[in-house]
This record gives sequence, C-alpha cells and structure tokens, in this order.
Amino acid sequence: MDLARTEVTSSRSGAAARLGLMAVPVAFFAVFFAWPVAAIVARGLKLDGVWQFGRITDVLAQSDIRHVLWFTTWQALASTALTLLVALPGAYVFARFEFPGKQVLRAVVTVPFVLPTVVVGTAFLALVGRGGLLDDLWGVRLDTTVWAILLAHVFFNYAVVVRTVGGLWGQLDPRQEEAARMLGASRLAAWRTVTLPALAPAVAAAALMVFLFTFTSFGVVQILGGPTFSTLEVEIYRQTSEIFDLPTAAVLTLIQFVAVGGVLALHAWTVRRRETALRLVDASMTARRPRGAGQWALLGGVLVSVVVLLLLPLAVLVQRSLDAPDFAYYRELTSDDSGVFLVAPIEAIGNSLEYALAATVIAVVIGGLAAAALTRRDAGRFVRGFDALLMLPLGVSAVTVGFGFLISLDEPPLDLRSSWILVPLAQALVGVPFVVRTMLPVLRAVDGRLREAAAVLGASPWRVWREVDLPMVRRALLIAAGFAFAVSLGEFGATVFIARPDNPTLPVAVAKLLGRAGDLNYGQAMALSTILMMVCAAALLVLERLRTDRTGEF
Repeated sequence: MDLARTEVTSSRSGAAARLGLMAVPVAFFAVFFAWPVAAIVARGLKLDGVWQFGRITDVLAQSDIRHVLWFTTWQALASTALTLLVALPGAYVFARFEFPGKQVLRAVVTVPFVLPTVVVGTAFLALVGRGGLLDDLWGVRLDTTVWAILLAHVFFNYAVVVRTVGGLWGQLDPRQEEAARMLGASRLAAWRTVTLPALAPAVAAAALMVFLFTFTSFGVVQILGGPTFSTLEVEIYRQTSEIFDLPTAAVLTLIQFVAVGGVLALHAWTVRRRETALRLVDASMTARRPRGAGQWALLGGVLVSVVVLLLLPLAVLVQRSLDAPDFAYYRELTSDDSGVFLVAPIEAIGNSLEYALAATVIAVVIGGLAAAALTRRDAGRFVRGFDALLMLPLGVSAVTVGFGFLISLDEPPLDLRSSWILVPLAQALVGVPFVVRTMLPVLRAVDGRLREAAAVLGASPWRVWREVDLPMVRRALLIAAGFAFAVSLGEFGATVFIARPDNPTLPVAVAKLLGRAGDLNYGQAMALSTILMMVCAAALLVLERLRTDRTGEF
C-alpha cells in the first residue's frame, strides 16, 4: 500500500513538474511569437476598435493575390514531388549500404538544409543566373523561371528526406522482406507489400515537412523569382515593407497560418504513427557493402546526383567569389566606402556570430525545458498541443514575426526596438523546434524506471534531471546547440526587419548587396555567402562527429 501511494505521489509530482517545465517555454512563445503575430493581424484588420473581416474577401478577390496563392501551392507541391523523386534513392543508400566516406557524405548532404536561404538563392544565381555558369557556357538563364526555384528547393530539402526516411529505413528488419521473397514474391512485390507500408508514415512526414518549408519559402524565391514569381511569404514582405498595405499582409498571414496549422497537424499524426506502429532493429545491423552491379550502379547514381545537385552550386558560388584577381571581393569586404552599409561588410560576420551564440543559449534553454516536459509518450492532449505549438515558428511568416516585433515590443516594460537582444530572440524562435526535435527522442529513450527510482528515493525533479537525464543526453544537447547555432546564423525573414544598419547580419548583408547593381556588389555578396557557407559546413562536420545513428530526428 505504501509503495502504491508513493508511486501515485511520484506520478502526481511528475505531472506537476512537467507543467512547471512548460511554464517558461509557454511564456516565451506567448510574448515573442503569439503577441507579435496577433499585433500585426490586429493592426491590419482592426479599424477604430472594430474587426474588419470583410477585408479578407476583398483581398481574396484580387487576381494578383489569387495568382500568388496558386503559385505558392503549386510550387510547393511540385518541389515536394521532385524532392521525393531525387532523394528517396539517397535515403535507401544511406540506410542499407556501408561504404567508405559515408559519414562525411552524410554531413555533405545535410549542409544545404542548414544553409541560409539567401545563400541557397545566391548559389543558384551564380549557377543559372546573370553571368552564371550555364549562362557563360550555353547562354542558358533560369533565374526568372520556376525551374531555378524548384531545383533550389530540392537542394535545400534533400536532407529532410534522407534523414527522415533513411533513418527509419535503416532500422526496418530486412528479414521481413526476405521472408516474403522466400514465399515467392518478386523483389518489387515484396518491397511494395512489406517495406513500403512500413515506410509510409516516414515518407508522409518528410513530404509534409518539405511542403511546409517550400510553401513558406522566402529567401530563395526573393532572389530567384524576380518580379514574376512570389510566394505568400514574399508577398507578405512586399505588402509590408514596400507597399505598406497592412490589411493585405494581415489577411495573407492568416491564410498562411491556417495552412501551416493543417500541415503541422498532419505531420504530428504521421509522427505518432511512425513511433508506435513498428518494431525496429539496430540500424548498424542492416547496412552492408553493395552487392552486384545494380547496387553499385545505384550508389554511383546517388553520388553523381549529390555532386551535381548539391556540390556544384556551392562550388560555383566559391568560384564566383574568387573571380576578381588577388581576392579583391574579399578585400573589399573591409571597406565601408560602398554606401550599402554604415559599417564595413566584414563586420556582419562578427555581428552574426554574436547574435547566433546568444540565440543558441536562448534556444537551448527554452527547447531543453520544452523537451523535458514532453518526455512522456502518454502525455495528454494539452501537452501534445504544446508540442505542435513549438513547430509553428518554422511555418508561420518570419516576416510577420519580425515586423510584429517592431510594433508590439515598443513600450515599457518591453521596449526592445533599440536593444541588440531583439535579433537573437527572433533567431531563437526558429532554433527552438530543432532543439526539441533533436533532444526529445533521446529523452524518451531513457528508461523511465531510472527516473521513478530516483524520485522514490527522494530526489527532486531537478536532481533527477541532473543525475539521470543529463549524463545520457549530453551529446544530444551539444548537437541541438549546433543545429540552433547554424539555423540562427542564417535566419533572414525576421532579421531583415529588425537588424540595424550599423549591425547587419550576414544574410541581410548578402541580400542588400545583391539588391544593388554592379559587379563589385555582386562579388561581395558571393564572398559573404561563401564565408557563411563555410561556417555552417564546419558546424555540420562537427555535429556529424558527435552524432550516433539514433541521436535525434534531424
């Protein structure tokens, strides 16, 4: 009886501790996410204290807005389909094959995912745009066509499919498919009836995430789309910063919010199916060296696709930054005579590193508390809803959040418009979901009986975390911090509004340089993009040395 009472008391204290852990992340998201977004919507749809919902119909009646909605949805669907087509063979190769250089290649395919969208757009501009490689060789330009955007999205999201689908594929027991083959099924039939149904939740989850990232695409479309092509995110930016039409921007924000909410709900459902429906094995037991000409050909094809699709744009980016003799573009970064900034462009590097470090600390604290609160799989609907809330910053307009910061955090006790912390706060909003998704699977893998035993022996929740969880998740915590640093370094949508002219970040500096005519500005943009790419690539290589196959979801 005493033991049962102790277990009940422990369970209640655990539930109370989880609610306590959620308090800080909830407050953070309420103040720095929900409030700025609500402020923008209210500013656009409220007139003299009365909501003007009729503006929604007026905005949707505009033909150019309907074109933006159509293109946003169409290009997201096309990008998702093309990404799956190109990346699924890579997912299979990483899951089932063992070959020299596999760890380095895994880092290589992940680098594009954490690159700033501005760098991705710049890389493809150097490849297919004005004076790009294809323009020089064959006179082909794709910078004002949808193909450049689609290829850039495949480049950016290749790792999402490889990580999500390949991670599960490597843990599926191959003996199930072999048993179907022994019963007379062909290789295709065995894969279709055994492996494909098991992979379906992971494929669906990856497809939904790719759709989400491409549906809300900003930097890539801003640079490559020109005046012809515009996604919702780009149109919100245009309506906010160029036309100053807040009602239209507010309506588009609401539309994007509803769409993103639906995608995230579907994603959460597919993730729960993936977690509960399968019995998995150690991924290291399923990978082997390729056998036969067909498997070697598949491995070779994947390597070629990685080189052409992922490495070639980055190589061209580096080459364009070195076009001028004696590293002239890099040397010009130290000059403040261009008139683009109040300071030398080189100072954007130090600014970005400082902001990203501060954002990483914030994201790790907030994301770590949230992940600890979400550890139990049998959590109720409220906790699962909190999990979905944490993902919203990945899909809700960063432009809206950035502009919302300016109009909501403008009076005491939170008058932060002139404070340096505004940029790290915006960047941390994007970093928190990566921290949660990296740490949560590891925390859930910790044997719950260890926590219960420590609690029964009188340990406080804080001591349980310090003595039981922390030693087991230390590596995942470092990986989470690395991802948060990389994505904070490249955040652009919100930062473009709130970064001050005397303290520009690297992505903002690249975008401003590309927006000005002249070979010197173009070359400096390529040089800054190359520096930013190198920093992100170095961070990813370090993370791959820390990572194990079962560490996190990214």
